[in-house]
Amino acid sequence: MPGQYAQGMQLTAPITLESSHVRLEPLTAEHAADLAAASVGLEHAWYTSVPAPADVPADIARRLEMRDAGEMNPWAIVRGGIAVGETTFCSIDQANRHVEIGHTWLGPAAQRTAVNTAAKLLLLGHAFETCEAIAVEFRTHWHNRQSRAAIARLGAKQDGILRNHRLGPDGTLRDTVVFSILPHEWPAVRLNLQERLARG
Repeated sequence: MPGQYAQGMQLTAPITLESSHVRLEPLTAEHAADLAAASVGLEHAWYTSVPAPADVPADIARRLEMRDAGEMNPWAIVRGGIAVGETTFCSIDQANRHVEIGHTWLGPAAQRTAVNTAAKLLLLGHAFETCEAIAVEFRTHWHNRQSRAAIARLGAKQDGILRNHRLGPDGTLRDTVVFSILPHEWPAVRLNLQERLARG
């Protein structure tokens, strides 16, 4: 029924999402010092766009500009009161209730912990249960095999590969791998993520 989704929250609406493992706070410039510290020691591979410590303020400013344009909903990923990374709703298509989760990175100390799983559980729950999304997408570089494997472990299914999708900063051509989760798949994905968190 066309009117049944009218009460869903806007995908662009600022909101704090929290569980016992992680807190997602609307991103502000006040997170810059923590995020710069978190970025130290990250592997800045040519196929990723993780900010170097000195570039964190500019990265935050860019995300906030995209937020103000209605293109992105950015969060700081906070553990123990300290921001350890960033994530976003991006490529927001509110009219079609379609969104991508992306522009995500975690500092070395938060990697291989429950933080990423817990953050994805919060974001997916918000997208499907509060914003009534009809699809949540994930995109990554073809050469980022670690990211591709992590997205598949969430329970997302690969939709396809966008060949020569964009130009990288160094002029190389990027093939983008597209994954998605649909509303009818969300209950099983949610159980999978909850079980992973319970295992620790």
